[in-house]
Amino acid sequence: MEEYAHILDYLAQGLPTGGFAKREPLSYAIGEEEFKLFEIVPKANVTVSPGDRVYIGKETTLRTQVDHIKRRVGFDELTNAAKAELEFVILGIVMKSQERFIRFYNEAEAISLRKHMLEELPGLGKKTLIAILDERKKGKFKEFTDLGTRVPLLKGPEKLIVKRIVQELSDTTLKHYIFVR
Repeated sequence: MEEYAHILDYLAQGLPTGGFAKREPLSYAIGEEEFKLFEIVPKANVTVSPGDRVYIGKETTLRTQVDHIKRRVGFDELTNAAKAELEFVILGIVMKSQERFIRFYNEAEAISLRKHMLEELPGLGKKTLIAILDERKKGKFKEFTDLGTRVPLLKGPEKLIVKRIVQELSDTTLKHYIFVR
């Protein structure tokens, strides 16, 4: 269950596809734990901006900015502005929760005899995989800078996680989901 979400786009006049009836303001947001995508209705007279962190949990008294969650949405239903903001917002979430995502590099295991879970990250090849596994044997990685220093082949380990999360959100044909539920 998502407790907090980050705003991707804010539509003060609601969706432009609606009729001439009174339209309510609308926001698109992404949850910070399970990366679920939502259509959110902000409270009256509250303006939210892309990147804002808002409470969407069950405790209604803590909802100072959000009136209600209208529905869950798919990647294809996001506005172009929300899609453009997605990578930046996810990068912020990943950097804020480094411990959670560095644990993936420390604990990822083989999926099958021929494929390792780390290979699911876009752009990570066999040489880099072997270098990560060799360094991991010497000791756990503490943060992304530690990982980048110890494995020079790996450029921007946090960006690989972001690319994978975006891939999991946008590609419904994936066989393995690592970060998105």
